[in-house]
Amino acid sequence: MKNIGTILFVEDDCFDQELLRDAILRTEAPISYRILNSGEEAIAYLKGEREFADRSKYEYPSFIVTDLKMPCGDGFSLLRFMRELNAHARVPVVVLSSSNDLEDVQRCYHLGAAGYLDKPTSFDDLVRVLHVLLEFWRNLEPPPIGLHGFPALRDQRRHLRRELY
Repeated sequence: MKNIGTILFVEDDCFDQELLRDAILRTEAPISYRILNSGEEAIAYLKGEREFADRSKYEYPSFIVTDLKMPCGDGFSLLRFMRELNAHARVPVVVLSSSNDLEDVQRCYHLGAAGYLDKPTSFDDLVRVLHVLLEFWRNLEPPPIGLHGFPALRDQRRHLRRELY
């Protein structure tokens, strides 16, 4: 099975974090993931700052799933940060939010979200949504990404491809 790299989940609610962990286990997908508490913490992770400086321990994510409304850096601030990164950075961000405000949805897409999903209201629905997301991502053929989120150079791609598959 293809290694899809590390998935970063950004969720401030402790109860929802536990549900995420349980749902990920229920999908039986062999994935590496991190759950962070805020957009601010996610940005520090992406920058490799503070406790996230060791990229051998905190691998740059290949995919991000974020809540929208959070204190200390919301999903909008994370999307803005991702948009301001070098245009060659290619990490898709999917918003998983309970906000059904059309302006929020439009703003997320304007800021570069790869998708916007309503946060499921039941555990089984959360498992289903995660399963679909993981299967979709596993079947994509994304460009090889280096340690800091940028496409690997041509000669690095062969080496990365061997590591990823």
